[in-house]
Amino acid sequence: MQVYISVDMEGVAGVVHVDQTRRTGHDYSQARKWMTAEANAAIAGAFDAGATAVLVNDSHGDMRNLLLDELDPRAEVISGSLKPQSMVQGIAPEFGVALFVGYHAGARSRAGILDHTYYGAVVARCRVGGRDFSETALNAAVCGMLGIPVGLVTGDATTCSQAIALLGDVETAVVKDAITRYAARHLPPAKARERIREAATRAVRRARQGEFKPFLPKAPLELEVEFANSACADAAELVPGSRRHDGVTLGYTAPDAGILLRVFRAWILLASTTLV
Repeated sequence: MQVYISVDMEGVAGVVHVDQTRRTGHDYSQARKWMTAEANAAIAGAFDAGATAVLVNDSHGDMRNLLLDELDPRAEVISGSLKPQSMVQGIAPEFGVALFVGYHAGARSRAGILDHTYYGAVVARCRVGGRDFSETALNAAVCGMLGIPVGLVTGDATTCSQAIALLGDVETAVVKDAITRYAARHLPPAKARERIREAATRAVRRARQGEFKPFLPKAPLELEVEFANSACADAAELVPGSRRHDGVTLGYTAPDAGILLRVFRAWILLASTTLV
């Protein structure tokens, strides 16, 4: 059983503000330590359950956050950006299960710490087939296209409830309860890591028994993104095949989740050039 782990930062215990998640922030150095420790907890849990190999993908921001000298040496890691598959770079059919650690709620959520979908400065809302899609949903669909189920999602309570609503009976590890977008009641980081390790162990054991199903939205996939403003939509519309629905909304019909993610990422990159 090879295990794939995608690690974000906003859903890590202790993180409540953008200042903690940006390289220039005063608290960033501490947040990346917490992020690395939660990644280690998931790695340890995977090996506890009999994983033969673990690949970790740094999935936050510029994707150079994990402290490699402190990462469990049994795992390999992917870091840096630009990545064609972004938060699920490196996912491949040989993996038996994917674990999403430190994830956050989708854009427009209530009581979700730092809720957004990929890049909140330009994306106000993301839907697929008329349903709101978070990063959990988008990334799970790419995994599902390759036959790989998601077995674990960790983060705040809203993130975990969204994951269960989307994916069904997956393991979750709630490490904090959001009060507002910038305030939460947390487990102490050490306790959060214990919970993640235990949940990762359960997830990998259940995956070995075939208890999880890949997330497979019916193709073709109708992507619809509402941008922060019309300038973002103007730039994103340069992608061939894009359809303009109104001043801020674009649509695209994708044959599979892999193409959908690439188009979405291309829209974001083009839209971000308009930021001033």
